Amino acid sequence: MRALLKPVQRWVWGDAARRGLRLLRFSEVEADGGRDLVRASELTGDPRLRRLYLRHAKDERRHADIFRRRGLELLRALPAGGAAAGAQSDWLAPGERGLDDVAVESGKDGPLLAFLHLSERAAARDFAVYRDAVGGDEATRDVFQRILRDEEFHMNYTRAELARVSPERQRKLLWKARLSRLWKAYLRFAVGLAGLIGTVILTLQYFILLPPFAWVSKRAARRAPEGWVALAEDRGRDLRGQY
Repeated sequence: MRALLKPVQRWVWGDAARRGLRLLRFSEVEADGGRDLVRASELTGDPRLRRLYLRHAKDERRHADIFRRRGLELLRALPAGGAAAGAQSDWLAPGERGLDDVAVESGKDGPLLAFLHLSERAAARDFAVYRDAVGGDEATRDVFQRILRDEEFHMNYTRAELARVSPERQRKLLWKARLSRLWKAYLRFAVGLAGLIGTVILTLQYFILLPPFAWVSKRAARRAPEGWVALAEDRGRDLRGQY
């Protein structure tokens, strides 16, 4: 499936405006995930996990800065108004989803680690595809390559810690997290598809329904008399009143 989408990814990342806007979006998601990880470190009772969550949060903050810096460089290099032409294609080229609104609760390290592991693994695969899709943009390719090294560490530590804190439930937690991600991916796709269908329908309405109204309006305008219209004299009218 990912191989079939490679031409789409090359189209998404081939435009400098879209590339810059996507990187800024990735920056927002990474920063949001870092804040959630700080919250997770405050709630966990496991000292080892607290250190790992804080290191993970620090990496996410650094990734946000890297994505933002490169995104702004790309947008500033565009001619005036060029950034407005870059369409956001979140459902075609999603980045790391952070915690994706997963509940960060005290004593829930197992579900959180399962979700983080799957999220980091998906992000590593996606970033590898985006790295190859940017074409001749060596600076953006280097950004993805640097971040991929951290994603591999995040993917490995979350899997190892899940096996440590929930050895008997790890498979169940992974399947539950996988189903949750599939449902959210379906919702994102449905929203994107609905937006596309709405755009097509509104465009058809514009070209099908508007011309008849315009024709009727022009025809009525041609029949209307031009200039001043002479009215019959009304000698009994009181000019001192309003009517």
